[in-house]
Amino acid sequence: MAKTRTLPTAARLIAALSMAALGWFASDLVRPLMPPHTAFGWFNYVNAVLGLLCGWYVIGSRVGRGYTDALANGLTGALALVIWAFFAQSLNLMLKQAMENKYDGPMQAIIGIFTNAVGYAQFLVDPTLIAALLIGGMICGLLAEATSRRWS
Repeated sequence: MAKTRTLPTAARLIAALSMAALGWFASDLVRPLMPPHTAFGWFNYVNAVLGLLCGWYVIGSRVGRGYTDALANGLTGALALVIWAFFAQSLNLMLKQAMENKYDGPMQAIIGIFTNAVGYAQFLVDPTLIAALLIGGMICGLLAEATSRRWS
């Protein structure tokens, strides 16, 4: 049974694409919350790819357990997306700061990742963003479950 979990399915594809769309949409909601001088660069693309991976691996691997579990799977996928996005964006900022010699050693740089994540979190406590992630995650889980029932 372990080998079949890694096979591509329509439910995994729908979960991945819907979470990628959620990652892109949430990234657009984040932009006005950040300071005006923030350089976003590949922000939307990175978060969309993270959403794609979270949809494929987190939600897609758990489909077929019912609609109640699908809601929980969607919330888990959204939480995984947020955690990985915080890590990726904080790591990116830490690398930029390291190139500017803001850290005395590798341990301070690693701590800098978590410091940057806390700094980002202070800007992102927004009801609209949180609601979009929660509702969007649940919709992604339900879409994957419905696809699983339809195509299996």
